[in-house]
Amino acid sequence: MIGVIGIGNMGLAMALRLRDGGHAVAVRDIDPAAEAAAAAAGAEICATPAALAERCSLIIVAVVDAAQTQAVLFGENGVAAALLRRRTDAGSGSGSDTTDTTDTAGTPAVMLCPTISPQAVEAAAAGLAALGVACLDAPMSGGPVRARDGSMSLMVACDDAAFARWQPVLAHLASRLFRVGTQPGDGARTKLVNNLLAAINLAGAAEALQLAEALGLDAARTLDVIEQSSGQSWIGTDRARRALAGDATPRAHMTLLAKDSALALAAAQGTGLALPLGHDAAAAFAQACQAGLAGADDSALWRRR
Repeated sequence: MIGVIGIGNMGLAMALRLRDGGHAVAVRDIDPAAEAAAAAAGAEICATPAALAERCSLIIVAVVDAAQTQAVLFGENGVAAALLRRRTDAGSGSGSDTTDTTDTAGTPAVMLCPTISPQAVEAAAAGLAALGVACLDAPMSGGPVRARDGSMSLMVACDDAAFARWQPVLAHLASRLFRVGTQPGDGARTKLVNNLLAAINLAGAAEALQLAEALGLDAARTLDVIEQSSGQSWIGTDRARRALAGDATPRAHMTLLAKDSALALAAAQGTGLALPLGHDAAAAFAQACQAGLAGADDSALWRRR
């Protein structure tokens, strides 16, 4: 069985994708509505992260930030407590009556998907390694639609044995599967580089389309040109098309790129790079959050600039 902790837009999409692939799936979330949606699709609901970890051989963590990651892994009723019990039971030759021993045979693994600092990933991986548990540092990119159809990206850093064991599942979740290293933390570093550029591209697209309107141009027609020309970016197209259609449904909250761009700048501090465009983009998202758009889709950046 595969477990997913955190079934927001991305976590739920991955859980449903796994169910489509014939995997038994268990989920845990603090939002009862999210759990109900997963249950309706055939997922098993677990009362705590620990209860989920007792049943699953792969535990996918898809929460928002480092604090939530720490809580579900090492907090009260967290994953680590259950994994320690499993290790103790295996060493003593006993087993849990509630564990599917066929499904969970072998050493379990934890897959970390949130965008968090490399240091937070390294700390989590060290804590899991002390329990004999493999950690796959596997941040994701592409949004919930791509997560649902399996065309998203995963940037994976883990040891060779863990990658070989879980590659079929990873490939089912992400047609764009990148092995970026063997050391947990390198996936996080890769994701921060990617998301800083995403923030710059989105902020730039918002500014350019505002210029188009100020010059009296039709924004949709201008975007048609951009999409087939040198100014095109995937995130600019995706968000601008939503805004033009009046679709404000939050798929990627403004807070996410605000958080991720700030994390990228923090990671850059020790390198000596100034990154002025990165600072400008991060400031744009921070200001949007301060202006009351924290819970809005990040496409709202266009209308604010």
